[in-house]
Amino acid sequence: MTRKRVHLAAHFPGVNNTTVWADPRSGSQIDFASFVHLAKTAERGKLDFFFLAEGLRLRELKGRIHDLDVVGRPESLTVLSALAAVTDRLGLAGTVNATFNEPYELARRLSTLDHLSEGRAAWNVVTTSDAFTGENFRRGGYLDRADRYERAAEFVRLARELWDSWQRDAIATDAAAGTFVRPGAIGTVGHRGRHFSVEGRFTLPRSPQGHPVIIQAGDSDEGREFAAADADVIFTPHGRLEDGKRFYANVKRRLARYGREPHQLKIMPGVTFALGDTEEEAAENAARIRRQQVGPQTAIAFLEQVWGRDMSAYDPEGPLPEIEPDMSDGVSQGRVPIKDRAAVAAKWRALAAEKGLSIRDLVIEVTGRQTFIGTPESVARQIDEHVQAGAADGFILVPHLTPGGLDEFVDRVVPVLQERGAFRTEYTGTTLRDHLELT
Repeated sequence: MTRKRVHLAAHFPGVNNTTVWADPRSGSQIDFASFVHLAKTAERGKLDFFFLAEGLRLRELKGRIHDLDVVGRPESLTVLSALAAVTDRLGLAGTVNATFNEPYELARRLSTLDHLSEGRAAWNVVTTSDAFTGENFRRGGYLDRADRYERAAEFVRLARELWDSWQRDAIATDAAAGTFVRPGAIGTVGHRGRHFSVEGRFTLPRSPQGHPVIIQAGDSDEGREFAAADADVIFTPHGRLEDGKRFYANVKRRLARYGREPHQLKIMPGVTFALGDTEEEAAENAARIRRQQVGPQTAIAFLEQVWGRDMSAYDPEGPLPEIEPDMSDGVSQGRVPIKDRAAVAAKWRALAAEKGLSIRDLVIEVTGRQTFIGTPESVARQIDEHVQAGAADGFILVPHLTPGGLDEFVDRVVPVLQERGAFRTEYTGTTLRDHLELT
């Protein structure tokens, strides 16, 4: 069996409660210097790409801005375009919504980033169906769940038509004529679909990597099928070994239906980590980070999302309340809805009773968990073993501090992975497709 190379990427933290804003080492998530620091650290570690999340509306809890979440973030493609000027090889991946954008305009923006970075751009395709987010846009939240993936699939395919409409040798240079476009080298895109109608010529030639890498983030059956048909990378929550192996096998099996080979889709779960000089110190660090990530206010906020009620009167260090969840619309806006709050509440209640957990300890147990815990040597071994066992092709690292949370991993874990022969010591290509072995 051929030994697989580990792929690694860096996620800029600041979404959900992963980031510990109360830590004195935590910096701004808006200052460009923060983005530069994390991106340069990732490039120093020879990581595949730098990844930005994005939301289109500030999330609310009980009608107020949820101040435990990120409450400010510059637009992703603008930040990545600026980072293209201060990095040389690192891939630059941005989350852009396929529900509230238009293919021609977004294809131009993404192609521009791909040219500015000389072939390092990636698009994380996400969808939105909720009317809450849609209130910021003219057409609102009109798409059903199935329709949003249908629109996204048509969106991606149309973008690829636009990117591929210029021939590879469209631009030529002649001693007498100078630089010119070859006759007939720019095709006309004529698209008539359910969601989009486009007729015209694209404004940009093909980029050094052809066109941006497509990333998909989603765990539903529709999301998995979309990834199998159209994505180059899938960003998943399945960082645990057995869960990862099941997800990996499920998605890779789907590729054959679309004439694709397993290596043409990289599966990269988002993961967290906690390091120490000994296993015991690492475990202590992980426990400390978990408690920082789930403070008293955060614990109550999570409880309110499940119970669908105002729970501010309850002590986060006390037991779960006896009341049942409110099954109406709930108190949280802008988050992925919990499908069966009663079932989740019952599961939480059983776990709390079994282990004697307070509200806060329960929320820490079910949400605040580091994926890889240990010394640099043991974390490197765990990462390598996951990849060799078919649980992932690599991982997207989500540090708990902005912007310095990746430093220790790059300084201490990456060298061990390199010594194991599991990770590159230098970039061997110039484009993101080179890094991901998609060429």
